[in-house]
Amino acid sequence: MMPAPTPVPAREREAPAPGGPRGIDRLLSLIERAGNALPNPILLFTGLFVLLAVVSTALALADVSVTVPGVDETKKVGGLFTGEGIRWLLENFVPNFATFPPVAAVLLMIMAVGVAEKTGLLETVMRATLARAPRALLPYLVALVACQAHMMSDVASIVLPPLAAVVFKSAGRHPVAGLIGGFACVGAGYAAGFTLGSLDALYVGITQQAASVLPGGADQHLNLLVNYYFTAASSLVLGLLGGFLISRVLEPRLGPYRASADEPAEQNLALTPAQRRGLLLTALVVVVYAVVVLLLWLPEGGPLRGEAGALVPSPLLTGIVPVLFGAFMLAGLTYGITVRALTGSESVVTAMSDSVKTMSGYLVLMFVAAQVIALFNWSNVGVLLAVKAAAGLESIGLTGFWVVAGFVLLVSVLNLFIVSGSALWSLVGPVFVPAFMLLGMSPALSQAAFRIGDSATGIITPMNPYVFLTLALLRQYEPDARLGTLISRLSIFVVPFLVVWLAILGVFYGFDLPLGPGARIGLD
Repeated sequence: MMPAPTPVPAREREAPAPGGPRGIDRLLSLIERAGNALPNPILLFTGLFVLLAVVSTALALADVSVTVPGVDETKKVGGLFTGEGIRWLLENFVPNFATFPPVAAVLLMIMAVGVAEKTGLLETVMRATLARAPRALLPYLVALVACQAHMMSDVASIVLPPLAAVVFKSAGRHPVAGLIGGFACVGAGYAAGFTLGSLDALYVGITQQAASVLPGGADQHLNLLVNYYFTAASSLVLGLLGGFLISRVLEPRLGPYRASADEPAEQNLALTPAQRRGLLLTALVVVVYAVVVLLLWLPEGGPLRGEAGALVPSPLLTGIVPVLFGAFMLAGLTYGITVRALTGSESVVTAMSDSVKTMSGYLVLMFVAAQVIALFNWSNVGVLLAVKAAAGLESIGLTGFWVVAGFVLLVSVLNLFIVSGSALWSLVGPVFVPAFMLLGMSPALSQAAFRIGDSATGIITPMNPYVFLTLALLRQYEPDARLGTLISRLSIFVVPFLVVWLAILGVFYGFDLPLGPGARIGLD
């Protein structure tokens, strides 16, 4: 390990390039004003529900109907402010929310991941991964780990960037490169990874509901793994790309590292004997658990096989949420007990409860979103919009992968203003998922495309609160850094991640590769 650089006064740092951030600041101010003009997502969906109620009633009174291509049945638009609509709302107001797929799956995953996070397991895994990495490979390893971090939800944006800065500094590299590069790769590659978590449950639940807008759409049985091949491959490529951008583009632009006397002291990243023992036992328990699950699935006649002994689809895939819940709970309990972070059953309950408490805003949002999507389905306004959108795209000659690319760009722009992935997917999913289905594209493809747009631009919008957290951390190393300084450096990652990630999806699309187990590009 290289010796730490000799501290020099903070005034000798290189100042940000004069005039550079000013244009960026003006653009950011415009985005921030526009974003602040938007109501809270809960109010946004409440307003959308009222608008949809009025529009559906007007269309119903005008006797509007829609015929789905390839389906003989003609569907009449129903109005909410009619006798039939009011009866439907009273009978389904509670079931709309109670049966909304994302809610239960997300809460279940949050409880399990919360135990692993509260016991310190996830942070210890990151420390063990990064602490002894070779200096030359460190940027690539940071980027690769960051592209798996959505498993930790928002905790990843809090824990990984400052940890990466400390690891870079201890290796004799520029800590700011670790800080900014770590945050950039967590955000711009947020929906990639070999790992699964609450984000996957959130996406697939909304996708399933959106697909049911069309006749027969409910038969599109989706599970958490529908994008797994795509996200796993993406995390490898984006990890390499992120490491290259950190080491070859970002770090050289920072100039030589000159430490100041008041910046954070070096931390000891070495694991304690208890932490090492905890990781070892946890790995052993998880491996045994995985072997048991596979033995119930892979052999002929296994109880987790599907109809006629099929591996895909199978009860394992449709029940992957409780399988993952068991894995995270076992891992968190094993590690927590070993390092004595869990002292009894009460501490386990507290860890799970604290994790669920953070989801109160999400539950309120999902309550309103569930009503909007249910009204889309019942009124057939969703079918009408999907048919019109598909016909409009075909009329301008925008078909095939160009439709997918256009959708990714649209989502990436909207993501500058609506940074909540659940809110944005609930907003665009009920229209574009069925529209893509009418163009012969599977719900798994539209969800994969949304992942790209929902990730790449989130790191450069002032609507993202973790941008300001990163700015506060940056000022520990560069006290004069401004928001424009940070955004200009983060911008290095946006276009490469967007283009390369879209190109990966293009490879899957062009070669008709499955996006996940049993998840094709086109409709079956």
